[in-house]
Amino acid sequence: MCAPASGDPVFRVSIVNPNLNLLQPYPFQKLANLLKDITPDPAFTPINLSIGEPKHATPDFIRKAIAGNLGGLANYPTTLGGEGLRIAIAAWLAKRFGIPAPDYRTQVVPVNGSREALFAFAQAAVDAARPDPVVVCPNPFYQIYEGAALLAGARPRFLNTLPENGFALDFAQLSGEVWDRTQLAYVCSPGNPTGRVMTIEEWKQLFDLCDRHGFVIAADECYSEIYFDEARPPLGALQAAHALGREGYPRLVVFSSLSKRSNVPGMRSGFVAGDASILERFLLYRTYHGCAMSPPFHAASIAAWQDEDHVKENRRLYREKFAAVMERLAGALPVAMPEAAFYLWVRTLLPDAEFARRLYRDYNVLVLPGSYLAREAHGINPGAGFARIALVAPPAECLDAAQRIRSFVERL
Repeated sequence: MCAPASGDPVFRVSIVNPNLNLLQPYPFQKLANLLKDITPDPAFTPINLSIGEPKHATPDFIRKAIAGNLGGLANYPTTLGGEGLRIAIAAWLAKRFGIPAPDYRTQVVPVNGSREALFAFAQAAVDAARPDPVVVCPNPFYQIYEGAALLAGARPRFLNTLPENGFALDFAQLSGEVWDRTQLAYVCSPGNPTGRVMTIEEWKQLFDLCDRHGFVIAADECYSEIYFDEARPPLGALQAAHALGREGYPRLVVFSSLSKRSNVPGMRSGFVAGDASILERFLLYRTYHGCAMSPPFHAASIAAWQDEDHVKENRRLYREKFAAVMERLAGALPVAMPEAAFYLWVRTLLPDAEFARRLYRDYNVLVLPGSYLAREAHGINPGAGFARIALVAPPAECLDAAQRIRSFVERL
């Protein structure tokens, strides 16, 4: 680029939204920086257990549904999604959670994966003109919650989830004054990274808080279908609300996805469901946002939500992997079986970043330092001293990784 001639105006690129400067690097950027100067031992093939990306095969019937509906690429998709998909989602919710089928016309909106919707929802739900708006998040947490809050003009406030109380949400960590300023509360059940499932008593406390202080609950349930006892599926937010007599699900919106359930993270397919008055406004936002599901994925999503056999097989694979890995790590690390999801949340015998760095260097296994998933709040970083191990790789790789982790720990 030529320098401007004397007297010519100088144009500078500027960031219009200063809240972008508040965003922190994503955990996997931090991990890449941590490891950038390391060459792992070439005697070991690389195994990546740091990211929660499902690696089980996508079912053939979903692939065929995509291929069989490629003609839909000639059409613009609708923001609300087709009636058939909304009916399928409402029917699935009714069957899975034992509730009356939500009204597919007003209480269900298909979205392009839960991540996109969880972010977008804060932009529609937060009124930045109100004084000092707050968005409450669990801690550790999915970083989308924090970024969504900051870019909506709010500030995140955190509820630390700690081993001393079984990683439950302790709502008393925040004062009444903070709850008064809260406009949105994200919760994740089953939790990332702990796998903990919220109880009906916790839901009652949270519903009481949202009624008292007037905020909206965004319930992230993307791990709800990864659990280990077929007779005890995790409690869902709509299920809890129905059991507590909250007709119409006031101030509650649930986010779910096919990514983990059906092993289609690249399809970007999920839904939001709940309070019809809130979804009406969210749909208005989405109309301008320009988000709509591709017609081939729309058709494949109907097929996926209507089939449970592939989901049960998916859970069987995770059950077998967890059993084998837990047996291999027993006695070496203080591992405990999660209630759900596909993570082990494990105390490290070193500072968590050093644990991850040395494990990668010596055994070519990637895990995520727990402190990268959390923020310092109430005087501590609740992820410090933990590592998140995602058991998403094929069974043989997970077992190999578990043996390498055991060998690494035994050398410490």
